[in-house]
This record gives sequence, structure tokens and C-alpha cells, in this order.
Amino acid sequence: VSKVAHIVLSSRVIRYHLTATPPRYLSSVSLSTHHFSTNSAFYTSFLLNFSNFNQLKFSHITRELANMSDGDVKPPKPAVVLEAHEVDTFHVPKAFYEKHPSKTHLKDLDDYKKLYDESIRSPDTFWARMARELLSFEQDFQTTHVGSLENGDNAWFVEGRLNASFNCVDRHAIKNPNKVAIIYEADEPNEGRIITYGELLREVSRVAWVLKQHGVKKGDTVAIYLPMIPEAVVAFLACARIGAVHSVVFAGFSSDSLRDRVLDAGSKVVITTDEGKRGGKVIGTKRIVDEALKQCPEVTSVLVYKRTGAEVPWTKGRDIWWHEEVEKYPSYLAPESMNSEDPLFLLYTSGSTGKPKGVMHTTAGYLLGAAMTGKYVFDIHDDDRFFCGGDVGWITGHTYVVYAPLLLGCSTVVFESTPAYPNFSRYWDVIEKHKVTQFYVAPTALRLLKRAGDEHIHHKMEHLRILGSVGEPIAAEVWKWYFEKVGKEEAHICDTYWQTETGSHVITPLGGITPTKPGSASLPFFGIEPAIIDPVSGEEISGNDVEGVLAFKQPWPSMARTVWGAHKRYMDTYLNVYKGYYFTGDGAGRDHDGYYWIRGRVDDVVNVSGHRLSTAEIEAALLEHHQVAEAAVVGIADELTGQAVNAFVSLKEGNETTEQVRKDLVMQVRKSIGPFAAPKAVYVVDDLPKTRSGKIMRRILRKILSGEEDSLGDTSTLSDPSVVDKIIETVHAARAN
Repeated sequence: VSKVAHIVLSSRVIRYHLTATPPRYLSSVSLSTHHFSTNSAFYTSFLLNFSNFNQLKFSHITRELANMSDGDVKPPKPAVVLEAHEVDTFHVPKAFYEKHPSKTHLKDLDDYKKLYDESIRSPDTFWARMARELLSFEQDFQTTHVGSLENGDNAWFVEGRLNASFNCVDRHAIKNPNKVAIIYEADEPNEGRIITYGELLREVSRVAWVLKQHGVKKGDTVAIYLPMIPEAVVAFLACARIGAVHSVVFAGFSSDSLRDRVLDAGSKVVITTDEGKRGGKVIGTKRIVDEALKQCPEVTSVLVYKRTGAEVPWTKGRDIWWHEEVEKYPSYLAPESMNSEDPLFLLYTSGSTGKPKGVMHTTAGYLLGAAMTGKYVFDIHDDDRFFCGGDVGWITGHTYVVYAPLLLGCSTVVFESTPAYPNFSRYWDVIEKHKVTQFYVAPTALRLLKRAGDEHIHHKMEHLRILGSVGEPIAAEVWKWYFEKVGKEEAHICDTYWQTETGSHVITPLGGITPTKPGSASLPFFGIEPAIIDPVSGEEISGNDVEGVLAFKQPWPSMARTVWGAHKRYMDTYLNVYKGYYFTGDGAGRDHDGYYWIRGRVDDVVNVSGHRLSTAEIEAALLEHHQVAEAAVVGIADELTGQAVNAFVSLKEGNETTEQVRKDLVMQVRKSIGPFAAPKAVYVVDDLPKTRSGKIMRRILRKILSGEEDSLGDTSTLSDPSVVDKIIETVHAARAN
């Protein structure tokens, strides 16, 4: 009999026992962690060396270990949120404070906890104080909040009156008209320009005059189909100035998508350009608008900004030139007085039924969410230069290109190009050139840049304090690359979680305050009370180290109020799923420290042999492999296991597709998560089907694998629709072999 025995126990049980008095037989203990095929627990090979082994039977040892406890204390349950135990906690870098121009808005984490507790315990008092501190009301509100999640009738800062355009422009222009408001970084690196707050006020006023003279009234909707140019920001604020509701449509959407949104919103005016430029390519923006409006007879005016000067089709009596019209009107128009709950904008987001939802945000509540998160999450100060790489066609661009930076009076970068044009150093060139202090971008772009190689990062970027991530959970290895290579281990990473419907961040680190864990969105923002719900019973799961679906227990000011023209759909989608809660539609885990880990959409969960697996978790495991650039995982029906994991990956440049690579990727998942999570098939493709905002269209991958290639739906929103045919070929070839 050997004097060494291997006993397998839950790692958390072992951790507990190591703090207690060890059995009298033990002389030394060593641990090595492995993953076994279990539903939700780490297991560990527990190497025990016994000083008096010959006097014992093996059963005595296992019995004593199993019964070992300290009084009435029972051994802890196995860990549920596993990755929380696999990553380090990163505290705010010391260099963050050394390079800070002044100090953070909060003192420390205790300060956050104190304010957070107040926001949950006394929300009316908290939000009233914040609203009066950050927004300028021409008429003060008397009632902070009415309504409930149950009834879907929430209203904030009732009786208050204000104007979004005044809050974003006038109050800063009055104080310092020469302060830079917009840094325009054009598609071609040397074609940009600077716009001051004084200049912005004049431009916004003139366009507001134009809209007014062409029949736009308070409450009317205006469709905006513009690329990433300063005039997009001007159009937002011109609408807000006269009380019109802007409905921005991403300028990469097809004519059919634009048509549907114009019709649903009831827009009678459309603002666009002759052409757009992006990544060295010219986009026929006006032609797309013309095609869309063939079926929109209610549209009476199309205001066209001359971006390239190209000849474009012209409809006399309907189409008008921006540059000609603005010359006709004065450089100031008084802002319209708006009620706090008046609509500010519509933004269409994907719906499970396929028909886009026109999510409606109101004035005061949305503005407060934007201003507060800008201040506390990104630590924005007056002289900061904020660079959000998102497009104004999405909620990220609305809140963090336009509203948050301008509400706080700093400078915002409007970036027309792509991270790869004219080369992969473009983002870093912009950050260095404009002395950017906060950078906010999607993991998709970071994966692309990581794949391109570190040699493109040749700037110090010494003004950077905050590095933000948005749109999807960021894999730990991408997080670490972002921290080490881009931030030089000096900037604080804020991995933010929120939605079009939430208006602003809901779970997020606070810049310079919150310790972070790679892959976790960390802690709730002020006023957000998360709940983890058991999707089977519908009951809230209390405590830490739990998994379920994510919901919120109380309303907050920046939450969407309705779906345009379809309040029942709003209720059924968000508020009636779990009565008394706002349902995010996302799965999540709350770890042992109370940190939140977002799993992705609930329908992005694969059930294999009774094991519920997050596709995001499997994708993160694949991304740990040194050859993988991007990964997408979907589940399809399987006779044996119910569902089977299928993975699509693109490799970093210079790597060849071989059978060994596929085997290695399967082993990577087995190693990281367990055999039950291993993909049944791995397809290596050149690129994944992504929208222009960078989101992977997993729906298309599911349909291809399910043999539904003839019913893929609208693929016009893809940045490169041709990848679909290539993926189909790859799948067919793999199955033929």
C-alpha cells in the first residue's frame, strides 16, 4: 500500500477544512485543481500524506474527512459561479491616481456603498438630489417619482420643465463659448475639425429653425439617417430644441429597414447626407433614403447634408440642402419648454418576433441617467476628452457619444472611420493625437485589434485614465490584453452592462473606485437593485454564488417608458414576465463577492444532457486558445443529448486550419469547463456574420446548421453579407467528410 492517497472532494469543502484542525493522521497536504464532468462544481485532487498510514484503513480516512466540521458548521456547497474563482481581482492602478488631474467624484468603495444604500433605501430623496445637481430645470419638479413596475406607468420628476438641448449646449456655451464640444475625426485622418460649444449652439439653432419652418412641431418624430459626422449630433439636439422626437436609424441599415422605422414612427421629415464615408469606402446614403421613401408617402421633407458633394437623385419640392437652408435663419432659437416626461427619442431595437421595437425614452429621466453614469462610471471632469467608438445609430452612441459628454460639458470625439482604416493603429493614433482621457468600445473591436498584433500600439497614450467595454461580456484574456497593452497597466477598466431599454449603465464598475474582475460587470449602479430569478419557479434566488436570469426590483429614471404605439408589447416583454420586476432577458450569476457575471441572452443558453451552458462561457473558453481570434457558439437539436454545442471560430492571421486545431479547441473547452461542454463540431471560418455594430448574428448560424439556409431572413444588416455563403460552404464540406 502506498503512503499517498488521492481523495476527490469539492474544492470549497477542502478550502473550509484547511482552516480547521486537520485529522491527526495527516503530515502534509497538497492540492491540484481539475475539472470533472459535474454540473456545477470544481473538484480537486486532494493529495494527503499520512504519518501513520499503516495503523489505518482507507475507509477511516474518508469517513473522518467527510464528517469533519467545526461544531455545527456544515461544509460549504460547491461553487456555482465558477469563473469568479479563476480570475484575480484587480484594484485601481496606483498610476490612475498619479495621472489624475484632480480627484475622483467619490472617495472610495465605502463612499459608493453608502450612496448606493441610500439610492435603494430612499430612492426619492437620492434621485431628487442628483437631478437638481446635474440637470438645469427651468421649472423645478415637485414629485420625484410616481408609478410602479407592476403597472408600467413610471414617471419621474413630475411637474418639472427643462430642455435637453439647453442642458447639453446653452449652459456650457454661456459659461465658455470657446470650449471644445466636438472633436470630429473624419474617415480620412487629416480631414477632421473642431467645434466649440458656441459654434454648436449656432448650428443647432439654425437647424432647429429649418425643421420648424418645414412644419415640425413639438411631439413630431424626425427620422435621422446620418453617418458619424458632427451634423448627426447637431440633428439630435436641433430636434430636442424644438421638442421633436428624434428617431435615429443606423446609416448602415437597408432601405427596407429604414422604411419600416420611418413608417412605424410616423416621421414626416428625414435628415440624411448625399453620401457617407467609412473605412475608405463611399456609401450611397441618399439613394438608400430615396428607395425607402418610395413607400413612405407621408414624408414631406428630406434635409440633405453635403458630405462628399457627389451628384445624387433629387426630388423637387421634397429634398432640401442643409447648407442652403441654414443660411436663411438666425443663429439663435430659444429652446422649447418640455415636461420631464415628454418623449426625447425613439430607438428601434431587435425583437424576438422579428419586428423591431421602437423603444421610447423621456427627457429628464434619460438625461439624468446619461449624466450620472458619465460622471461616476467614466469619472468625467470638465477638461476631459471622451472617445466612444460606438455609432450614434445605437444606444451607445446616443448616450455616450452625444448626451453624457455634452451634459457634463467635456469634449466628445465623433469618429467616422473604422479601427482598421487606414491601418490598425487608427484608434491609438486618435487617442494620442487628441489626448483622450476615456475610451469606450466593444469587445468585437478589441478582438480585431488584438488579432492584428501589438506592434500597432506604438503610442504612450499617457492621458488615458478609463478604458470602457460595452455590448457583450469581455473574455478574460481580451480584458487582460486591454489592460496591459492599451492601458499600460495604468488605466482602470470599466466593463459596463446595460441595454437600449435601460438608457444608461445598470451594472458597472465606477472609474477609479471599484476593484474589478476580468469578465465581470461587477456591481450595480445607483438605484439598480438586481435580482437573480429561478427561470423554472419564477422565484428570486437570495444570497451570493447563485445563477439564474437577471431582473431589477425597482424602477430607475432612465428606463424606457414604452414601446412606441405598442405598450402591451412593452409590458409583455419587460414587466409581465416576472410580475413586479423588470426582466432583462439575460442570464447572470452573482458570485461569492456579490459581483455579477452576464451570461448573454437567455436564448443563448444550450441545454446539453441536462446541463445548462452559457454560450458566452464556452466562447470565452475558446478565446483562451492562442490561435483563436473570434468565436461564436450555438446549440442545435441532438437526438442523444437534446442539444449539442456547435462552435464557429476564426483564427488569428498566420494560422492554418487543420484537424489538429479543431481537436485542440475541443480539448480547450473540456479543460476550461468540462467534457459536457465540449463542442460536437468546430467550424473554422474566415469571418463570422456580424452586424455593423459588431454583434454576431448567432441566429444565422443556427439556421445554417439546422438546414434552414433558404430562410435566413434579412441579412442586409450584416457588415459583410458574403460571409454567409462561405460559412454554408464550410459546413457542407465538413459534413460531407
